[in-house]
Amino acid sequence: MQEIPVSLLTLVAGAFVTVLSIWLGHNHSLLPVQASAQAPLVDGFFNIMFSIAIALFLIVEGTILIFVVKYRRRKGDDTDGVHIEGNLPLEVFWTAVPTIIVLCLGVYSVDVFTRMGGIEAPGHMMAHSHSPSHVAQMPGTALAATLSDASASEMEIPVPPAGARKIGIGGTSQDGKVADLVVDVTGMQFAWIFNYPESGVNSGELHVPIGADVQINLSATDVIHSFWVPQFRLKQDAIPGIPTQLRFVATKTGTYPIVCTELCGAYHGSMRSQVIVETPSEYENWLTENKVAQNQELNQAVAVKPAQLSASEFLAPYAHDMGISSVTLESMSH
Repeated sequence: MQEIPVSLLTLVAGAFVTVLSIWLGHNHSLLPVQASAQAPLVDGFFNIMFSIAIALFLIVEGTILIFVVKYRRRKGDDTDGVHIEGNLPLEVFWTAVPTIIVLCLGVYSVDVFTRMGGIEAPGHMMAHSHSPSHVAQMPGTALAATLSDASASEMEIPVPPAGARKIGIGGTSQDGKVADLVVDVTGMQFAWIFNYPESGVNSGELHVPIGADVQINLSATDVIHSFWVPQFRLKQDAIPGIPTQLRFVATKTGTYPIVCTELCGAYHGSMRSQVIVETPSEYENWLTENKVAQNQELNQAVAVKPAQLSASEFLAPYAHDMGISSVTLESMSH
C-alpha cells in the first residue's frame, strides 16, 4: 500500500485548519450586541485575531497529539531517540510567520484606531473644554446621594489650557465635523456624573439620541477611572487634570451598562451607570422634562420616588412657571 505524501497531507490539513478557523472566528457569540458605528470596526479586528488564534491552537495542539501517538514509546523499545541538532529552515519559518502576523495586526490595529479618531493629526488643537458649571447641581431623580456645598467645591474641574491636545478615541474628527451632542462626564469615587453644557441638564445616567454624533468629554475629580460601554466597544480613561474624549454614534436603541474598568477604590465594583439610546423624540422629551425638574436653584438634592410625593410636592417644581402659588397648590391637594 502506497503511503500518502507528507506534502499532500500537510496541504489538506492546512486547508482544513484555515477553513475551520475562519468559520469559527466569524461565527461565535463571545461579544455583546453591536450598538455603535465603531463596534463593527473593533469586531472585525477581533474576529481576525480570533481566527488566527484558533488556527495556531489547532496547528500546535494537533502537532502535539500526532507526535504523542506516532512517536510514543513502544513496548520493549529502550533505544534512544533520533539525535537532532537543529533545523535552520524550520526555525526561520516559525520565527518569520509570527513576526509577519504581529506586524500585519499592528498595521491593521493602527488603521482601526485611526478610523475611530484615536490618532490626532499634528497641530490639531482642542475645540471644546470641560465646563465645570452645573457640576455641583445634581438632580434627585438621577443620583441617590446628597451633595453639600463642601463636596460641590471638591467637584470643580479645572478648565484645560487653551490649545490643549485632545486625547482619546474621537479626540480628532477625521472630517472636521462638529459633534451633534457634547456631554461632559465626570468620574468620582464611586459614580459617573453627566453634564449637558448646552442645556444645563445634569444626570446620573447618559441619554443620547440614536444616530447622533456624540462627543464625551471625560474628567476625574480624584483618581483614574475608566469609562467603558461594552456594546459600543469603546473604553477610555478619565484622568484627573488631563481631559480625554470619546466620540461615537449609537446605532441601536436600548439601555446599555457603563462600567468603570480601572480599580479606583473599595467600591470600584459598584461604580456603574447606564447609557440609554433613544429615538430623537424620546431624547427631546427626556431633555425637556429634566430642564423643568432642574429649574430650581438647588445646592443639594436627594433621590426620591415620585410615587412617595404628595400632590403639592409633586407639582411644586412646576408651580412657578405656571403662576400658581403655594397656597393654591395646598388647597388643590385637599
